[in-house]
This record gives sequence, structure tokens and C-alpha cells, in this order.
Amino acid sequence: MDCMHKFLICSLLLLATCTSYAEGINARISIKRPGNESKSFQLHEEAGRLVFSEREAPVTITKQEYDENGDKVFKVALTASKTIYFNIGFETETGFETKDCDFYIPGFWYHKNLRSPKEAPSFHTSSSWNFREDRFSSPMVGAYDSASGKALTVFHEIDGHDDALTTAMNGEVILDGKTSLGYLGFDNETGKAKLTFGYPYIETPRRYIRKLSLAEPVWAFAKLGKGETISLVWRIRKEEAKSYGDFVVNSWRYCFDRLGTEPIDPLHSPEEMKAQLSNYFRASYVDKYPLKYNSGISIRCDDCKPYSQVQLGFCGRVLLNAFNAIEYGEETSQPDLVKIGNSIFDSFLEHGFTPAGYFFDELDFKDRFPVADKIAHSIRIQSEAIYATLHYLDYEKSHGRNHPEWEKRIVSLLDNLLTLQKADGSFARKFHDDNSEIDSSGGSTSSATSTLVMGYKYFKDKKYLTAAQRTAEYIESNIIAKSDYFSSTLDANCEDKEAAISAVTATYYLAMVSKKKEMQHYVDLCEKAAYFASSWYYLWDVPFAQGQMLGDLGFKSRGWGNVSVENNHVDVFVFEFPHILSWLRQTTGNEYFMRLHDIIYSSLGQLLPQEGNLCGIGVPGFYPEVVQHTTWDYGKNGKGFYNNIFAPGWTVASLWELYSPDRTQKFLSK
Repeated sequence: MDCMHKFLICSLLLLATCTSYAEGINARISIKRPGNESKSFQLHEEAGRLVFSEREAPVTITKQEYDENGDKVFKVALTASKTIYFNIGFETETGFETKDCDFYIPGFWYHKNLRSPKEAPSFHTSSSWNFREDRFSSPMVGAYDSASGKALTVFHEIDGHDDALTTAMNGEVILDGKTSLGYLGFDNETGKAKLTFGYPYIETPRRYIRKLSLAEPVWAFAKLGKGETISLVWRIRKEEAKSYGDFVVNSWRYCFDRLGTEPIDPLHSPEEMKAQLSNYFRASYVDKYPLKYNSGISIRCDDCKPYSQVQLGFCGRVLLNAFNAIEYGEETSQPDLVKIGNSIFDSFLEHGFTPAGYFFDELDFKDRFPVADKIAHSIRIQSEAIYATLHYLDYEKSHGRNHPEWEKRIVSLLDNLLTLQKADGSFARKFHDDNSEIDSSGGSTSSATSTLVMGYKYFKDKKYLTAAQRTAEYIESNIIAKSDYFSSTLDANCEDKEAAISAVTATYYLAMVSKKKEMQHYVDLCEKAAYFASSWYYLWDVPFAQGQMLGDLGFKSRGWGNVSVENNHVDVFVFEFPHILSWLRQTTGNEYFMRLHDIIYSSLGQLLPQEGNLCGIGVPGFYPEVVQHTTWDYGKNGKGFYNNIFAPGWTVASLWELYSPDRTQKFLSK
């Protein structure tokens, strides 16, 4: 009998006598003998014990349930009378109709994950899922019933910091050592929502192994030696909320309080970080093509040699890094960095614009420059390029250096963007050089807002502010009000962290240039979006096994953000987000945001490559990107390692923004 078949049978056993949450929790245990298929048994309660119908049960299971601070604490302890290999699981009824439910797993599952395709975990593939807990930014699963406004969550109080290597990744697997990881999920096979949880992990009906790749399920078995005891604790919580968004806010705050997350001791000061990262500006510089650039994508981790591909924004962030090199070079008297940065801007002024006046988003110099009808743009990359250029122009002007040709180019480009804006205030996600749409989705609209506000501040032209305000109307109605943050990352079109951060940034910029009631409105929107963005960030440290490089380096995942539903790894994508969290604390008094700021700020420098401590990267300063913290890979290596190809262009730019906390406020306050 295969693992999937066994899982379905166990579910049916549970359903046969399923009771409401108020009456109890249903349970099963699976026992495996090496070399044999496991046997599953339904458990029932007798005098504080969970027992099953085997004449000489090899394990005693005691159970405690009690109320504490509004939670139902559910404890079980297993004591083996002989060595066993086990997997124990539970489910609790919510009482909610699945059709009225949205689900929440921090940093991994939002609503029904219907923005994601069937090749990723979503309701398109199954309405019932179980996942190992290191996929989540907090070890919680929840269901929200929009019909009643009620919700139920299950939180695993994880004991220890262990993980185990396995000889197989699918089917029934006996773990080679201790693990702290259980599983959480939900079951909707009857049309009634149930939350599932247990130990050690299972992943059903499929495992998510790499981008848009689902594989066979896994059922892990932990060893419990004769006379040994293991204790497991979950907290089950009922609540009411006015909306799914409010439910996510309440759940995230609850996780923060339960985990008690604190900052780590930073390994490096901001000055030390910038000194090391600046090596990227030198070592990645390419000057043999019409466009000069810092090579930032499609680079091998082992040698970091420059590549012929240049991406202006998104993963490459060429112009932002060029500006950083100029600013830092002048601050620290390193004229070679200034020369590199200026050469990049000069080359883009001469060769970096398309016939229609947009920036070239992406080029590979193994090929020729594309002809006009083959040129594609994204609103995100165009906005990021304008953002970087306006910072450059403002900096240059403050030093008595003016660039009228650059200003003409940017005005023309901003005016181009205005022609793209739709009646509802949104922008198409991707479009051709002639403005015809490629992807009409409005999910990336937020990326244009801050750029338009900057255009208003720099050029003193209110039409750009008006356009930015129109984007906010779209963002409020279609993204923030619906708690539907999607489509910002360009290599996926799903629920993602970057979309939430983009909405946070957009509303922050508008608040900074508004007054009184209008400002307060944007502050309120910014706070709502900030909760969703925060939910992607880890509030705990996932465990690693010995031999998994990240664990051997002592890596702590707290403060790192999961990327998206489709890209299940952590990274240092923050840019201005921590500064906005700090501003929200000052503006609203919300202490949670400052606590998260401190955790992020202390944590993101952990993997800085430097001489003698390269952290798995070939060259100092090339900060890693695809940090694989769970059993998912981007094509190579898996948990505890990086993919073999990475994009340090954006990681360096993101960290540089983190360590430049007053840059935006100075720009917007002029």
C-alpha cells in the first residue's frame, strides 16, 4: 500500500467518529517495522490515555487538555515499552464550511492559494494538505470562516532545535536521528474544514520540491527507544475577526508573542557590511559592451564570474548599485568606485533607452539589441530604474553637478508611464515598447507609486502625484481591502512577499507627502499592508542537520523572509521595509513593528562572504540569494545550501538600503 493510499484510509478512519472541536480531538498513530509497511490505528481516549486496538500496544500515550489564556493546550506524551518507529497525527473540526473558508499558514499559504497554478500547493490540486513546519515563517495553521467571522488556529510549541537527514525523500521514511519538526495542515474532503497536526512530519498529498514541481508524498517515522518518552504540545485557539485580513493580523501577533522572538547579536556593523559588499561593485563590473554594468544575475556561486546578461531592475538592480558605488566611493575616498558608477550611468544614458523612450529591461550581450517589436517591459523594472536614477540625480545636484539630458529622459519616461495608467489607476504588469499589454494584471501597480511620488518631488509637477494617488485607490480597493497581495515578483505570478512590501512602500511614500486626514488614511493602509508583509518573515529558527552547510554555519532563520508561494526559500529582500517599520512604530505606536525591525536588522548580515569565512560563496561581498532552508531547491543542492546559480545584484542593493536608513526621508523631505 503506497503512502498516499494509507493517508486516505487514515483520514476515513478519523472521519468515521469525528466529533466537534468542543468535544475532542481525533487521533491516529502509525507504527512501522523496518522493512515492512506501516500499520495505522485509530486512537480513542480511556482515563486520560489514548489507546488503540492492538493486544500488546508497544507505546503508552497520555493526554492532557486544559485552558490557558484563551488557548486550549493539548499535550501528549508517548512512552515506548519497546523500540518503535512512529508517526502520530490529530485533527480537529472547525465547524466551518470549506466553501466559506480561507486558510492561513504564515509565509506559505494565503486564502486558498488560488493565485498559484496547480503545479504549486493550492486548491487547484487538492483541498487537503499537510506540510513540514520548516516551510512556515511561524509553526501555525488556521482557518477563517467568512460566513460567521470565526476562526480556529493550531500552533505547535516546538521543543528543541534538531533535524535529521534521511536516505529517501518520499514514501515511508525512518529518520536518521532526532527532529523537532512536525506537520500542520487542513482536511476538506467532506466539505467541512478540519485542521490537522502531528509528529514527525508528513507531506501529503504531494511534496513541493522545487518551483512548480510537486512530487510523491512523504511519511516520516521517528524512533522512540525502549523506556524513552517524548512530549508534544499544541495550542488550539478560537477567535473572531471582521475579515480575513484582521484574522491574519491577530494570528501573526499571537505567533510573535508565543515565540517571544528576540534579535540576535549582529555579526557585523553596517560599516563592516558595506565595506565587504563594496567588493561586489569592483569584482562584478563589466565594461566590454555598449552598456556598462555590474553583473548581477545568472552567476555561479562557486566562482562569481561576470555573465553577459544584464537586468536593469528586479534581480540585477544595475542603476541602484551604480548609485551606491558613487555615493560610497565619495564618502570613503575610493575614486575607482565613483568611476565605475559614473561609467554605468553614462553608458545607459547613451545606449540604455528603447525607441519609445523606455529603459531596456534586460539584455544578453550574447545576442544583439532586440528590434522594437520584440522589446518587453515590466512596470516594476521601469519604476525601479527611475527610482535609482532620481536618487542619483538628486545626489548629484546636491553636489553641484547637473545632468539636464538625464532629466529630460526621466521626464519623458514618467510621461510615458502616465499614458499607461488605466482608468482604475492600475498599470499592466508587463507591456511592449509600443504600450500594448503583455500581462494586464494590476498586481504590480504598487511598484509605480513610489516612483511617481519621487517624480513629483524632484520635478515639482503635481500630475505625477495625482497619478500616484490614483494608484493608491486601486491598491486600496483591489489589494489591501481584499488582503490579496500578488504578482509583484517577475518570475512568478502568485501570492508573494514582494507584492506586500510594494504596497507598504507605496502607501508610505504617499503618507510622507500628504497632510492631516489624507496622511492618516495612507498611514492606516500602510499599517494593514505591513502586517501582511511581516507575516512572510520568520519568527523562529528552523533546525538543520549536521552536514547541512547553513546549520554548520550557525545560521538563524529569524528575520529572513520566505519569497512566495511558488518560490519556497528565504532571502534578504527588504530594501526600505525595515525603515518603514520603524516609521510606523513612531507614527502609530505599534511596538510589534519595531520588534520585527530589530530582528531583521540584526539577522540579515549572517551570511556575509568574506576572506576566511566565505559562507559557501566564491568571492567576498557577493551576498547569497537562494537560501534553501527547507526541503525545497531551486534546481540544485537542497536544504541547508544554495542553488548553484544566484543573483547577487539585488541582494547587495537590498542590504545597502537596509544600512542606509535615512535616504528616502531625506529625498521626500526636500
